[in-house]
Amino acid sequence: MATKRLRWWIVWTLFGSTVINYISRQTFSVLAPVITQELHLNHTQLSRVFGVFQLSYAAMWLIGGVLLDIIGTRLGLALAVIWWSVISMLTGFANSVFSFGVFRFLLGIGEGCNWPGASKTVAEWFPAKERGVAVAIFDSGSSVGGAIAALTVPWIAILLGWRYAFVLSGILGFLWLAVWLAVYHPLDRHPRVSTEERALIAAGRDTETASAQRGIGRYLGLLKQSNVWGIVIGRSLTDPIWWFYVFWLPQYLSDARGFSLKQIAAFAWLPFVAADIGNFTGGFASGFLIKRGMPVVRARKWVCVVSSLPILAGIPAATTHNAYWALCLISFAVWGYASWSTMGLTFPSDLFPQDVVASVTGVSGLGAGLVGTFFTLLVGWLVDKFSYFPAFFLAGTIPLLATVSVLLLIHQPQRKAG
Repeated sequence: MATKRLRWWIVWTLFGSTVINYISRQTFSVLAPVITQELHLNHTQLSRVFGVFQLSYAAMWLIGGVLLDIIGTRLGLALAVIWWSVISMLTGFANSVFSFGVFRFLLGIGEGCNWPGASKTVAEWFPAKERGVAVAIFDSGSSVGGAIAALTVPWIAILLGWRYAFVLSGILGFLWLAVWLAVYHPLDRHPRVSTEERALIAAGRDTETASAQRGIGRYLGLLKQSNVWGIVIGRSLTDPIWWFYVFWLPQYLSDARGFSLKQIAAFAWLPFVAADIGNFTGGFASGFLIKRGMPVVRARKWVCVVSSLPILAGIPAATTHNAYWALCLISFAVWGYASWSTMGLTFPSDLFPQDVVASVTGVSGLGAGLVGTFFTLLVGWLVDKFSYFPAFFLAGTIPLLATVSVLLLIHQPQRKAG
């Protein structure tokens, strides 16, 4: 029996994997004030633990993207979630900088597959006018997961001890796995997709399902395209800002604003809610423009331009004396970032055939992860040597360069005939 609007059930399942992905990775960040005190870590050492995760995570955006294009998202995401869930639980046994670094490195290997797989699924299952909203849905799981972690992990640590927080976050992945295997199959052989929905998806598709080239040539050819480099540079200059707020916010609130673990639980979730709103702002805004006749890529670019402006609010956040005004400004900056990021994740499905979407997304994730790793290490050094202000200043201004790269390098492809 066919399931009505099956594509939306699938994207909400991807939303679930993204929520769990962020709960797992944010567990360490939320607990960082406690762990750094217990292990006597400075900010440079903490940045190294953050950085090794980003390094493996970045590599798996590329490697995982290619693998997902080869073996498919059903099996690929299932294996990735099993991997990161097991590693998350094992992190509860870490007792040194080295062991935390090892487990965080391994965690990044599994978690790096989520976004290439989700982007590939959206390209397969959604017409162009719906992709922005579909990406907003699954990507908003990062904000929801971050907010849930900020709200719950401190209380788990207070009631049971911080090690149990890692174990409980790992269990969630196995619950999701059963839902994924029941809901998702490829479009061309899904047993519950209706004829009407299949026709709707086909009619609204503006890219080819397969590349003209085969073998390694289809991947090497991507590196010659300006659209690829526009996506890579754009994401490489915006994603590090997200990592900055995601990884460092709890520690910043503890260091610079004197927040206790309970206060972090009470307030650190607010920027994640703002990011969640930003995801849907970008998705709905671009969809609105497309429905009114604006070309797809031009609509995405306009959203990037407007979204880059609120990110500047992070600069005064570092200078205000009121902690709650600082949180408001940070939330405003993160709202702008999330709107921009939704466009960055949507571009591959707008511009490339379905069989290379995960690979293009993976290349951009690799670039973003490598730059993000450098920025994370730089933040640790800046805080130890100076203060948080230089990091906030860079986080506010660098996305302007990302927007320029998108405007100059990304171009609307020709629509296929017929």
